[in-house]
Amino acid sequence: MSDILIDTMNDDRLISVEEAAQALCGDASMLETSLVIDVGRRTLAIRSNSRPLLDALNRYFHAYLAPDRLPDIEVLAIECPPPAMSLNFSDWAREPGKTGRKDSYVDLRGGRLLRKVRTGMVFLQSDTWRIAAGPCEANDNQVINFINAQYMNDLQQQDWLICHAAGLARGDQAVAIAGFSGGGKSTAMLTAMEHPALDYLTNDRLFIRQDEKGVQAAGIAKLPRINPGTIVHSKRLSSLVSAEQRKHWLSMPRQALWDLEEKYDVMIDELYGPGRLCREARLAAVVILNWRRDGRQPVRCERVDINQRPELLDAVMKSPGPLYQDAQGRFLDDQTPLDPEAYLAALSGVPVYEVSGTVDFELLAGHHLPALLGLNGEASPEGPAGEESGAP
Repeated sequence: MSDILIDTMNDDRLISVEEAAQALCGDASMLETSLVIDVGRRTLAIRSNSRPLLDALNRYFHAYLAPDRLPDIEVLAIECPPPAMSLNFSDWAREPGKTGRKDSYVDLRGGRLLRKVRTGMVFLQSDTWRIAAGPCEANDNQVINFINAQYMNDLQQQDWLICHAAGLARGDQAVAIAGFSGGGKSTAMLTAMEHPALDYLTNDRLFIRQDEKGVQAAGIAKLPRINPGTIVHSKRLSSLVSAEQRKHWLSMPRQALWDLEEKYDVMIDELYGPGRLCREARLAAVVILNWRRDGRQPVRCERVDINQRPELLDAVMKSPGPLYQDAQGRFLDDQTPLDPEAYLAALSGVPVYEVSGTVDFELLAGHHLPALLGLNGEASPEGPAGEESGAP
């Protein structure tokens, strides 16, 4: 692995994407086989010098595999020690409420390098080279995120808006489930999927675009990553951990369990069965979780005018992030403001509902969410629907 010896503060010459790509690839010997996945409107090929990494990605993207398709985009994943790069990286500001250094970046001629501070992984983003380099096998989730970032870029370049939301589908209709970090989007979505008619669209990144028929919603090939609080109360998800681990979690105070951050991937096709993944659907409604764990009132799901509730719109909007490169090849900085008007315009014909009161996943997922998708408030197999409480 070559060291890039350029000091961008003392040298007006920015290094090129080609120089960075050469340094990151070094003398890595790439495997002849590649992994090809169909993510929706694009087909991606992933090449690597690591068989264990490709095997791990093959399992993760199993439901998206498309070995006979011709790829539109190629991603290289180089297994190596953390690249040593003598460049002046700048920290990317964290979102409000989050602390600690996470990402740093440096702009190149025609591209950008992003470095993960904690793991040492480095990513090259450009129109011509898309490279993940570093301890990829130990940080395969970051590689997965980088792969998905390529499709996210492509969607946004085609005027899709990124939303901080999960997505649930029934046939060609979808409901977006938005909420602030830790609000229970994944738990609500997975609980609702106990209903066999409801399918997985996306976990945390939903894309929307208005057209002549309404608003289309697109997901990405990113499976749910859930915390122990989501696992312990689901018979289906409890298979992800040992009985002893589940017993330990159940013995914890409720607040401590809710706040516990240990991520587990949910393989939808393995746990929920084949044919439960949806790539796109028409957006029928947006549900915004604004409930409270210590709430004293019953959960309510009521339609709101999003134009009059900017604090709720904040839960839907999402920054494209440091890897986003627009159609003209430009990157954002961390001070680029979001555009509320673009989201309001896209959602102008979509019903928006606020979920308030106390947290009640069984009532939300067993009654309100299915009702929004035309299932007449039928209960999910895991729990009673309960009584209607301001439901649509």
